Amino acid sequence: MLLIKNAEVYAPASIGKKDILICNEKIELIEDKIEGLPGNCRVMDGEGLLLAPGMIDQHIHVTGGGGEGSFHTRTPELALSEMIKGGITTAVGLLGTDGITRSVENLYAKTAALNEEGVTAYMLTGAYGYPGPSITGEPDRDIMFVKEVLGMKLALSDHRAPNVTPGQLMQISGRVRVAGMLSGKPGVVVLHMGDAPEGLEPVYEALENSALPIRIFRPTHVNRNKALLEAGYGFLEKGGYVDYTCGMKGQPSPGQCIAEAARRGLPLAHITISSDGHGSWSNYDEDGTLLDIGVSGVDSLYRELQLMVKDLGMDLEDALGYVTSHVAEALDLYPEKGCIKEGADADMLLFTEQLDLHTVIARGAVMMEGGVLKRKGTYES
Repeated sequence: MLLIKNAEVYAPASIGKKDILICNEKIELIEDKIEGLPGNCRVMDGEGLLLAPGMIDQHIHVTGGGGEGSFHTRTPELALSEMIKGGITTAVGLLGTDGITRSVENLYAKTAALNEEGVTAYMLTGAYGYPGPSITGEPDRDIMFVKEVLGMKLALSDHRAPNVTPGQLMQISGRVRVAGMLSGKPGVVVLHMGDAPEGLEPVYEALENSALPIRIFRPTHVNRNKALLEAGYGFLEKGGYVDYTCGMKGQPSPGQCIAEAARRGLPLAHITISSDGHGSWSNYDEDGTLLDIGVSGVDSLYRELQLMVKDLGMDLEDALGYVTSHVAEALDLYPEKGCIKEGADADMLLFTEQLDLHTVIARGAVMMEGGVLKRKGTYES
């Protein structure tokens, strides 16, 4: 057992100074004061610290991404310590451009490894292509029978995309939705959005010509260019979800996009933020020639949280939602994830008042304390 005393708790809404008892990976009790526990209960002093839910990153290339510049540009796998130092306690792994040398079987193995190492990990089947790679041979069967698979990945409006027709998009999305319904999962189609001028038009065509709910489609990288960003605001207005990516060079940050969405009176609860961690960022010439390439870090989620509070003046309880409760609700993981609540998973962060990351707890285990890593991946030195 672990008892955290006297921390200012953001659940993510502020609920004041509380004591929190953790037992068997769960939050057992939240009270103003908790006394009289057995001697084998460890007590951690949270005085002067801010306690919040662990961050959920729904877009990490846990097995590495990249490869657009040939084999030597394949990015490395995610290490457990990177997640911890970035304040991420729950990750959703997925493939990217390379669905050939990167397999969903390997993705599943890495997802399972992260779970064994003490954090929580899920995954998406598919990749950029259509039909995409799968474990069982069909994406809907992956969702149905593989516990960790929450939905499917597909690329749209990108020079690397498979250029699916609205009819194909309707067909595969319908199957994904039904598999999600049957298995009690979100059954979402996560759409990598590229720079092509078609933008979200294929999604609108699929919606207009079917009975599919808008909730099934989850466009990401929506802040990658001005036209797509505007289309994303329209998608929000219609009740859809959008995901903004951290570190889009030369483009508005997620926090800036959220501020604009708030100014327009759009439904902010449908906005999430992700890192695209361990994927490659790349720039191309007009003829499609690769100009430069690099690797995205998973600490960008934490840095964006700091930016929203310190630079953009957001209240911490509002900023936290975009990396905790909004994501959990969008993935049907709430209230087990994304909140500080009795019965929820004991995933939590302790910050200093300056928002420096002090302590990370995942599934009740202390992974970092006082800024010092206490847990690393199996083969990390």
